[in-house]
Amino acid sequence: MRDSSLPASDPLDAKGLTFAVVAARWNSDVTDRLLDGAVETLRRAGARDEDVSVVRVPGAFELVSACRWEAARNRSAVVSLGCLIRGETPHFDVLAHGVAAALAGLNAAQDVPIAFGVLTCDDREQAMERAGGSAGNAGAEAAGAAIVMARLRPSSSAAGHRVPAGPR
Repeated sequence: MRDSSLPASDPLDAKGLTFAVVAARWNSDVTDRLLDGAVETLRRAGARDEDVSVVRVPGAFELVSACRWEAARNRSAVVSLGCLIRGETPHFDVLAHGVAAALAGLNAAQDVPIAFGVLTCDDREQAMERAGGSAGNAGAEAAGAAIVMARLRPSSSAAGHRVPAGPR
């Protein structure tokens, strides 16, 4: 895994926390590697298999709904994983901006942290480098962020909080 620009922190501790890892199936050669990295990070940090729920959705666009639903299940944190690869049309830009903005809005609007592990890459090679290659594994990094945020959450030792349906 690559060196992170983040400062060193305490070892990750996922014991007693619950997680949902929501992963897109689109570009599955990449997202499967992101998913493996995320789940392995959670396990190494002490999460039990029964405390990690894996949810697969068709593509990156569907991550938003599934993350909201999983947060409503009183998880300690949710990890979102996907991969968008630039093509020849504006579709990439529309999805990349839309998914990032929607996940950021969802994250800000409710009490369960949602870690962002959605790759936005120029080509498949770049995506594979960020899914376990020389550039690290963004899935593992997102899972690490989810653990840290779950521990920072004011009532992380509690079962969780209800998530509002959305902006009113």
